Amino acid sequence: MATLPRLAHRLMRLKWRITRPLTVGVKVLLVRDEEVLLVRHSYQDLWFLPGGGVKKGETFEAAVRREAREEVGGALRDLRLHGVFSNFSEAKSDHIAVFVCTDFTVEPDGSWEIEAAQFFPLDALPPDCANGERRRIGEYLDGHGPYFGRW
Repeated sequence: MATLPRLAHRLMRLKWRITRPLTVGVKVLLVRDEEVLLVRHSYQDLWFLPGGGVKKGETFEAAVRREAREEVGGALRDLRLHGVFSNFSEAKSDHIAVFVCTDFTVEPDGSWEIEAAQFFPLDALPPDCANGERRRIGEYLDGHGPYFGRW
């Protein structure tokens, strides 16, 4: 039997197929000592960059700081724009601003949404890291940018 968060996520995906929404989100590459922080949500089986949706009336910067705080107890200092990407999977038009932060603190507090938060070497990501995250981390290693395009 699916856990409640997984069931809620499945219902949300069904809603997206019907309503085909336009969504705006943020993610952050938290990089320290050649490692990146990834999270595993309680409702998905892959590793992702911390992030989430931008609320009405909220700036990208405010959203990424809030999401980092909510998901991993993150306090972010200087941010740099990595890129802006579009994702058209799951029947929605999702637009994601990705930031890089190398000066931060994290204190995960056991959020219901985050099952695990862990640092991984930039050049040795877990096999179950999401493909979009792999691409963003690869771009970061290339050292160019800002980037744009499909997620």
